Amino acid sequence: MLDNPDDFNLHKRSNYGHAIKRKKVFQMFDDQTIELSLPNIIGYERIAMGCIDSFASNVGFRKERIEDLKTAVAEACINAMQHGNKDQPDERVIVNMTFANGSFNISVIDKGQGIPEPLPNDPNIERIVADLDPPTGFGLFLIKRLVDQVEFNEINIKGHGVRMVFNLS
Repeated sequence: MLDNPDDFNLHKRSNYGHAIKRKKVFQMFDDQTIELSLPNIIGYERIAMGCIDSFASNVGFRKERIEDLKTAVAEACINAMQHGNKDQPDERVIVNMTFANGSFNISVIDKGQGIPEPLPNDPNIERIVADLDPPTGFGLFLIKRLVDQVEFNEINIKGHGVRMVFNLS
């Protein structure tokens, strides 16, 4: 049992043999805001998924909507790890979750340069199935369809990222 949840740290070796720096994994600012600092390693997006699942359940989101939240957050984290932080194991992905006025505002932030404008076209499923196009671009495609509002290339002091809004109703 943790004496103080703010002291929860994650320390292990990555799958690549790199030591992961000991850093706080989450911080709760108040009862409506949680911030996660994830290692830049595929698989750690599941921590964000679990956190948003619990948080959304506590504030009354329907199970179907929680699945949308988890999928969008996972896709944003994976994109941040692969494209924003370019798979660099010493970088972090920051996930900030705030619930207020019946909406979740979720930001996923990396150290990258953001998504080039204009945004890539949606994947052409027929062309992918026919092996005419590579099976890429599904992350942004899913995010745009699962959220109520999305902003790409949000810039703040921590980096570039995506901000997603999910309404309770």
